[in-house]
Amino acid sequence: MSESTFSIAGQSLIGAASMNGENGVFKGVNARTGEALEPAFGGASASDLARACALAEAAFDLYRETSLEARAVFLETIGQQIESIGDALIERCMAETGLPRARLEGERARTTGQLKLFAAVLRQGDYVDARIDPAQPERKPMPRVDLRLRNIAVGPVAVFGASNFPLAFSVAGGDTASALAAGCPVVVKAHSAHPGTSELVGRAIQRAVAQCGLPEGVFSLLFDSGIDIGRALVADPRIKAVGFTGSRAAGVALMKIANARKEPIPVYAEMSAINPVVLLPHALAARGELIARQFAAALTLGAGQFCTNPGLVLAVEGETLRAFELAAGAALADAAAQTMLTPRIHANYCAGVERLSRTAQVESLAASEQDNKQDKMQGGPFDAQPALFAASAQAFLADEALRAEVFGPASLIVRCSDLNELHAVLDSIEGQLTVSVHLEPADHEACRTILPTLERKAGRVLANGLGTGVEVGYAMVHGGPFPATSDARTTSVGGRAIERFLRPVSYQDWPDDLLPAALRGANPQRLARRVNGVLRREDCGH
Repeated sequence: MSESTFSIAGQSLIGAASMNGENGVFKGVNARTGEALEPAFGGASASDLARACALAEAAFDLYRETSLEARAVFLETIGQQIESIGDALIERCMAETGLPRARLEGERARTTGQLKLFAAVLRQGDYVDARIDPAQPERKPMPRVDLRLRNIAVGPVAVFGASNFPLAFSVAGGDTASALAAGCPVVVKAHSAHPGTSELVGRAIQRAVAQCGLPEGVFSLLFDSGIDIGRALVADPRIKAVGFTGSRAAGVALMKIANARKEPIPVYAEMSAINPVVLLPHALAARGELIARQFAAALTLGAGQFCTNPGLVLAVEGETLRAFELAAGAALADAAAQTMLTPRIHANYCAGVERLSRTAQVESLAASEQDNKQDKMQGGPFDAQPALFAASAQAFLADEALRAEVFGPASLIVRCSDLNELHAVLDSIEGQLTVSVHLEPADHEACRTILPTLERKAGRVLANGLGTGVEVGYAMVHGGPFPATSDARTTSVGGRAIERFLRPVSYQDWPDDLLPAALRGANPQRLARRVNGVLRREDCGH
C-alpha cells in the first residue's frame, strides 16, 4: 500500500465515505508536552450521525445473515489491515497517549488477537445456541408444536472508544469485534484523546469492509468536538445497544439517555472499580515483602491507568502488615514518574491524591510529590508519581469518600483489627471488576468464609495474583456488579462478550426451506444443536 493510505486527514468515516466535519474543530494533544498535533479534526454534525445510522440500519439485515465463515474472514481481514499500518500506527499512538512503544505493540497484538478469537467463536458456532424441539403430533393429552430457537443480532451498535486502551478498547477493540461478530453493524464514537490513532484504525476497518464485499454501513466512525454527538448517537432510534468504557459519570449519563428513549436499549458500560487486594495473615507472614513488590509493580503499570488497578488493600493490622507497608512504600518511592494519558486525567488524579492527603484519618505512606531525585525532576508536565495511603477500618467504614476510585497509581491500605472487621469492610464496598486474595494453605478456612462475599462483589476473583492483565479467552469475565459495569451478567472481554449483542428468536411450525440455516433439518452449517434438550455434536464436524 502507498504511504498515503495511512495518512491522517481529520475526517469522520461514514460508510465508504470520508467526511470533513463542520461541527466544531479540535486537535489531538501530545501527551508528554501538551502541544497540539496536526491535523485538525472536524466534529460530526447531526446530519453526519443520521447518515451513519441510516447506513447501519440499511446494512443490518444483509450483514446479520452473512455466513459465519464470511464474518470470521471479515474479522481476520480487519486484523490484517491494522497490522499493515505498521509503525505509523504505533508512533501516532505514542504521541497521543504517552504510552511506551512496547505497551502499544502488545496492545496492537491483543487487538488483533481479539479479532481472531471472535473469528474462532463464529466458526465454532456455539453462540448461535441452536435448539430444536421437534413436533410430537401424537403426544397425549395434547400434541406438541415444532419449536426451534437461535440467537440473532440485536441491530446496529454504538461503541465509544476508551481513553486508557487506544487500541484494545477503542475503534477496533473488544466491543466492536464482538458486535461485528454477532452480526451487528457498528457506529463508533472516537475518543478525542487519540483521534489520529482512531482514524488510522477506522480506515483499516473501512478497507476490510470493502475488501470483503460487505454493505458499507457495516462500519462508521464519528468524531465529536464536544459531547453532543455521543449523546445523540445513544438516543438515535436505529441504535439498539451501546458499548462503553469510561468514567462512572459518563456511563451513567449514557444509561439515562438510553432508558429515556421511547424504546429503551441496553448500555453495556464498564465504569469504576478499585479492585481490592486481600492479604490473609499466613500469606502476609510468609511472603509479605514479595507481595508488596508485586503490588507496587501492578499499581504503577501504565501509570495506574488500568481499570483493574489495585486501588485498595485489606489486611489485619500488626507487624507483618507494617513490613508490607514499608516494602510497598519503598518500591513506590523508587518508581519513576510516568506520563498520564491526558491533561484532564492527570488533573483528576492530582485532585484525588490531594483529597486523600488532606483527610485527617488517612496516613500518607508514599508521597506523590516530586522529590529531589534528578531523574524525577526531568519528568513532563503530565507525569504522575505513585501515592500510597493507609487508614483504619473504622475510618474507611465511616467515610464513603475513601471508597471512591482515584484513577491512577494511588492505593489505600485499610488496617483491620481482625478478620471479622476485614469481612465487614469487604461487605461495604461497591461492585468491582476484580478482587484478589493472597493466601497460604493455612488461610484456606478464613478464605472460605469470605469467598461468598467476593463472588457477590466482583466478576473475577483471583488467588495469589493481581487483577492487571486481562486474558482474552473463553473463560474470562471482565465485568462485575455496579458501578464496575452497568450489567453484571455480561463480560466485555472474552468469547462470551458476543452475547451482549444477541437475542433469542423462536420459530414455531415453519417449513424447513423457510427456516434459517442454523435450524434446518439438514444442518447445512454443521452446528452443534440441542435437540429435545440433548446437545448433539455428531453432525457438526467438530
